Amino acid sequence: MATLVTMPKLGLTMNSGSIAEWKKKEGESIKKGEPFFVVATDKLTFDVESPEEGVLLKILVHVHEDVPVGTPLAVVGQVGEDYTSLLEEKDIVKSGSRDSMDISSSVSTRLVKASPLAKKTARDLGIDISEIKGTGPEGRVVKKDVVAFSQAVPLVRGAKASPVACKMASDLGVDLATIDKEGRIMKEDVAAALLSSQKSLASAQIGKRIPLTNMRKVIGERMLLSATTIPSVTYNMDVDFSQLITMRQTMNKGIEKRGIKISFNDIFMKICAQALLEFPMTNASLEEQEVVLHENVNIGLAVAVEGGLVVPNIKAVQDKSLLQIALESADIVERARSNRLELEEMQGGTFTITNLGMFGVHNFTPIINPPEACILGINAIVEKAVVVGGEIKVLPISTLSVSADHRLVDGADAAKFIARIKELAENPYLLLL
Repeated sequence: MATLVTMPKLGLTMNSGSIAEWKKKEGESIKKGEPFFVVATDKLTFDVESPEEGVLLKILVHVHEDVPVGTPLAVVGQVGEDYTSLLEEKDIVKSGSRDSMDISSSVSTRLVKASPLAKKTARDLGIDISEIKGTGPEGRVVKKDVVAFSQAVPLVRGAKASPVACKMASDLGVDLATIDKEGRIMKEDVAAALLSSQKSLASAQIGKRIPLTNMRKVIGERMLLSATTIPSVTYNMDVDFSQLITMRQTMNKGIEKRGIKISFNDIFMKICAQALLEFPMTNASLEEQEVVLHENVNIGLAVAVEGGLVVPNIKAVQDKSLLQIALESADIVERARSNRLELEEMQGGTFTITNLGMFGVHNFTPIINPPEACILGINAIVEKAVVVGGEIKVLPISTLSVSADHRLVDGADAAKFIARIKELAENPYLLLL
């Protein structure tokens, strides 16, 4: 018996998702529990296994199309099985083909209210029922609407084509005579012809086109939100890393046999957790007309992954030892790069650390990750000649950059906050007090 596979709810806050990739093609067999498709949410991508065994009879949602949770995605059943009644039962009318769904909204999956007789008449005439305006109760499409629509659209140049194909060709400027097909020309043939011509034109004019991934869309949306809604100011301060480097080397030598390494990011998580507790507004969020002072310090770490950036966070950093932070950090970074993060690990962050020092960057302006109030940027460690006690010394210096939401954190408080981070970084043993 044919079964509809729907968009799963993969987290408490997930309301919609898109198909990042179909692991199977129409007509291919699939086993229960076998990788079926990849779902992309606003934060992560997930591999989804097939809930049924059979053949992928029909794909209902195109790649990169965002749909609500519970939306039918595909039909799985047996070879040759008629699933029309299943689609009709759910009022699903599939228009277009997988190759034509990017052309316009007229060739997408839609829900249409129509009588069974109207649907059958539309199928017989090769008409896309989603194009018809219904005159029945609550806009329901009835048979007379289908017949009237078919009679209102003339054939073009006597070509053997469906009324919808003719109208679509006329609207889009496609010459039906250029479509080489045996039998009746349908609207998907027109869409494919238009797509082919557009691709040829695009290739000739601007070169290669790369579809915008869901991850890049989300990054763009969040960065735009940050830039347009948060009045941020960035504060920079040079920090002497001499003591920090010595302490890190000593600790790593002591835990070398355990196969663990403490990174500068781990140490700064511990430092920032202390500073954030001392300056509560830096660990706050603005929600409508209220300021939320977070109980825990949940620090996110910006991780570069293929195709973009993710920011998983470690919860309650203030209660964890440096060794615990190092273990969790290594684990979460590894799983981020292998796309195995849980949705909850991407939620609830109160502060973010981003480190571009490893790439040789000396100074940059980190963008606040909404709804957080602050973000710390760590730059490259560079040997610089500085005056200390009247003497010139060469010291390992890094510039720390803190961007703060000026609605929550005033300039003086932001300056005190970054000064405290500097103090702890230059005297890391103060963390033991």
